Amino acid sequence: MLEDEQAEGGWRPRRIPSETHVVVLMGGWSAEREVSLSSGRAVAQALRNRGYRVTEVDARPEVVCNLGELKPDVIFNALHGTWGEDGKAQGVLETLGIPYTHSGVLASALAMDKHRSKMIFEKAGIPVARHLLVTPEELRRGHPMPPPYVVKPLAEGSSVGVVVVKEEDDGVPPKVLRDMPLHEGRVMVERFVPGRELTCAVMGDVALGVLEIVPLKGQFYDYESKYAEGGSEHICPAEIPENVYRRIQQYAVRAHKALGCRGLSRADFRFNDIGKDDGEVVILEVNTQPGMTPTSLAPDIARQAGHSFEDLVSWLVDDASVNR
Repeated sequence: MLEDEQAEGGWRPRRIPSETHVVVLMGGWSAEREVSLSSGRAVAQALRNRGYRVTEVDARPEVVCNLGELKPDVIFNALHGTWGEDGKAQGVLETLGIPYTHSGVLASALAMDKHRSKMIFEKAGIPVARHLLVTPEELRRGHPMPPPYVVKPLAEGSSVGVVVVKEEDDGVPPKVLRDMPLHEGRVMVERFVPGRELTCAVMGDVALGVLEIVPLKGQFYDYESKYAEGGSEHICPAEIPENVYRRIQQYAVRAHKALGCRGLSRADFRFNDIGKDDGEVVILEVNTQPGMTPTSLAPDIARQAGHSFEDLVSWLVDDASVNR
């Protein structure tokens, strides 16, 4: 149910919690299933605390029938990874005509495809690292570029399958090649950018703060660093030069708009501050459905900007729509 609320710039619809049934879509069958379940549970509890009627749905192939029976007013999309974050689930929700959170079909698909999204970033004037698309067979024949470099799947999130090949390595370990998820038979090889791991959340079309991630068990921010308790330290706001801070915020908003993102997104960057006056900043990717786990980055950034976790998820429910 909706009511009108006066806001800066005019009137906008606002959903009344006690009259709004929210289905939190979570789980699914991607490599990020467990993270999605954790996100979904946290979101569901926060919405219940705000008075919404909430149903948690573990997404399975029969989810279309389930949603038809539940008749929700809003879908809170807490899925991560393939199917839930790459435009496919969004297409289902558009077909069903159910308002949903976060980005729509096209923006979700583009952001998940690391190669196509980098092409869009470059067109928008956002620096990216040199990268190649290669087959596993080409990787087995030797280094495709001078190491160090990063090998990553073309369409996965949460650093799933990502490996750093160092100068002293003979090549990509055979086990990595066997386990690497392929997209159209290829993976991405990207120049390794040394330095610091930074991220910036965008809420609506407004950049929030910039946060630095410091992995505590090594130099690479891998899956374990992201989600294990104590795996990384978050410094927010990031302690970087003000001009670099503002530049990253500008890049994050520019990337959000260039992809056509909606709701909440989070752009990840590397900042190499060694040997250059302003340092080197490159964008890595945009996450159209940032994690909502207890260790997640976007809620930390939003909290620093004055938005509690309950405020953030309530705002996302208010922002939900179709034709996104």
